[in-house]
Amino acid sequence: MLGPSLSVEPEDEVMEKGADSSPPAAIGADDKAPMDEIRQVETNNVRPACFKSTFQEVLFVLTATMAIAMGSLMIGSVTVTSSFIGKDLNMSTAEITWISSANSLSSGAFLLFFAKVADLFGRKTLFVGSLFIFSVFALAAGFAKSAIALDVLSGLMGLTCASAVPPAVGLLGIIYEKPSKRKNYAFACFSAGNPLGFVFGTIFGGVATNLFDWRASFFLMAIIFLVFTAIGIWTIPKDFTPKEPLTLETLKTFDLVGVVAIIFGIGMFSAALSLGETAPQGWKTGYVLALLIVGLMLLIGFVLWDLWVEYPLIPMGIWKDRNFSMCLGILVLGFMAFTPGVFFIALYFQDVMHLSALMVAVRLLPMAIMGMIVNIFAGLVLHRISNKLLMLVATLSYSGAFLLLAVNRHDTSYWALCFPAFLLLVIGADLEFNVANMYVMSSMPPSQQSIAGGIFQTVAKLSMTVGFSLAVVVFNAVQKNPRMSSYWDKTTQPYAAALWMAAACSILSVCLVPFLTLGTQGGNEKETSPPSTDDGESSVETVQVSGEKQAQAEAMVAQALPTEG
Repeated sequence: MLGPSLSVEPEDEVMEKGADSSPPAAIGADDKAPMDEIRQVETNNVRPACFKSTFQEVLFVLTATMAIAMGSLMIGSVTVTSSFIGKDLNMSTAEITWISSANSLSSGAFLLFFAKVADLFGRKTLFVGSLFIFSVFALAAGFAKSAIALDVLSGLMGLTCASAVPPAVGLLGIIYEKPSKRKNYAFACFSAGNPLGFVFGTIFGGVATNLFDWRASFFLMAIIFLVFTAIGIWTIPKDFTPKEPLTLETLKTFDLVGVVAIIFGIGMFSAALSLGETAPQGWKTGYVLALLIVGLMLLIGFVLWDLWVEYPLIPMGIWKDRNFSMCLGILVLGFMAFTPGVFFIALYFQDVMHLSALMVAVRLLPMAIMGMIVNIFAGLVLHRISNKLLMLVATLSYSGAFLLLAVNRHDTSYWALCFPAFLLLVIGADLEFNVANMYVMSSMPPSQQSIAGGIFQTVAKLSMTVGFSLAVVVFNAVQKNPRMSSYWDKTTQPYAAALWMAAACSILSVCLVPFLTLGTQGGNEKETSPPSTDDGESSVETVQVSGEKQAQAEAMVAQALPTEG
């Protein structure tokens, strides 16, 4: 309990920012303590008090990770089964890509809406309900009999992804409120959900399709998320942040105009990008132009509205932070490359090399293994190594990976180009995601942690949709008129062109890294070597405390992490 005594119980947390910020230095001291008392306090590297055991904490972080893995798990599964789904349901290449695009489109459009709902009305119920509803839609997708039905269900699954991620991010943000080593570990695991969800989706989809058929992959997803629904009910702690009653005053702070503008703006803009290549008259088709223009106008109107309104959905001032903007810019270019790039190399394995779903999954397996290693590494070094350097390594890894895949040919050995490319891909994806996610979540207060996660995920989903659209345009153009170098055979040229597009995005992201000024994130700035607790989880630090800052810190932690009882 936080109280007036001079001691601090192990469950209490003392958190300090990394090199780029200056939060309160300590908590938990006597209210009557002198203004500048120097004393030893425990750092924040202990288990949050809302968990009864480390086992419960680990299961909670794993459950939160499954929220971000929802969409990528489904997209990964579709990636290795796309040709089998297409043959069974008589789908064109554009209709197949819509399975993934519909998921990203609906998820990206509604993320900020559900983020606001989570911040205002509570996170746990929304999170657990989303896990359950996702499993229901996945079960229904397994029984789909037409391309339209599967695309619609994919969009509904994307909707549940949108409702699951913000409360999961928000809960992580208030439980691990300040940058710390423990927060690094938790967010490294959470960040792994996106790339590893994709890779394990390919494995699960490949195995299930090989043993049964493509429908079994959706049934498997339904079972997985039903299990995590049960786990979440037990492990997810109560959201202690203040809730708002559903009143007229609350609706005024909800920014309904902004919500409507962002939902329809992103939805129309993304739909135009996805439909442009397959419309009867291409990009000149009337409804495509209408969707594109109206979508852009709504997005511009949303920005102008939130600059003026008293309670904005997104505090636009956050974009003045150069590191915030640059981190998201780098992430956008990375996702524009990663998702369509991996989709088309997997489709190449299926359509050109005629590999089974299981064999495609086996070829993508190194990504899963490397992903585990990279995320463990990220959790250990975010507070030790310059994050600007980590971003440089990530963008260079992305660029090298797609250059290797772009020059791949039908007769090239898998071990010569694809294998090292897949390893580099995961290094790029995981390092970028960890650094950007940590910075974005640390840039906003506890009351807006779900909005912070919503901004992050909206940008990621929208960039995936844009990347898919560009890749499809390039693929179809080269497929109709294969005029690339004779280095590639005509069958390979469309896939190579899509991968060159991904390489271009990756190389462009390298150019943004010099504008970052990031140092380390998390950990403690000044540590001494006094004693530690028996479990080695907490360290002791000598700090100088002012009464005002101390009181502020106590209030923040009492709100975010009240002890039981």
